[in-house]
Amino acid sequence: MLRTLLSTLILLPLALAQPVFAQEAPDALVKRVAEDVLTTIRSDKDLQAGNQAKVKQLIETKLAPNFDFARMTALAVGRNWRNASPEQQKQLTDQFRTLLVRTYSGALSGYRDNTMDYKPLRTNPGDTEVIVRTEVRRAGQAPVQIDYNMAKTPEGWKAYDVAVAGVSLVTNYRDEFSDIVKSSGIDGLIKALDAKNKGPASPTPK
Repeated sequence: MLRTLLSTLILLPLALAQPVFAQEAPDALVKRVAEDVLTTIRSDKDLQAGNQAKVKQLIETKLAPNFDFARMTALAVGRNWRNASPEQQKQLTDQFRTLLVRTYSGALSGYRDNTMDYKPLRTNPGDTEVIVRTEVRRAGQAPVQIDYNMAKTPEGWKAYDVAVAGVSLVTNYRDEFSDIVKSSGIDGLIKALDAKNKGPASPTPK
């Protein structure tokens, strides 16, 4: 249930800009690109209808390049991450990236009626990690607070975690992954993720 809620809410504002905008303040970056993506969805009937080819293209071009997937995967795997070889870490990262893209691709078309409220950024000069706080407003429902953990990298600002109402998206996978590693090892987790990614796509979150 929690993961379904997360998947319906986090996708849009995380569609961050390409590295050319690396010097832009992270909160301004989130706001500008989120509004751009909203406009794109509202003007594209194929996206509104859930055309998966277009949705995936939008995710791959605007979203995926601006995540720190290695750090996200390390957070999700937890203490078992350091026991994985470099090759296993790469495979885990690739599989987790695919899982996230597949999971959230079903949520994008439902964003056209949402509005975003962007909170003032609290930061100090020289900070390399910040939290961008936003609120999703949905008609007839209570607003939902979403916090974006972002880090400044040589390639620009990248998101490495998202918290919905204080609950981390990435670490929400930790117990599940830990159980798999306990029973089947790191290779077992890689195989489990691969099997999930090759199976039917997750249903569109409601």
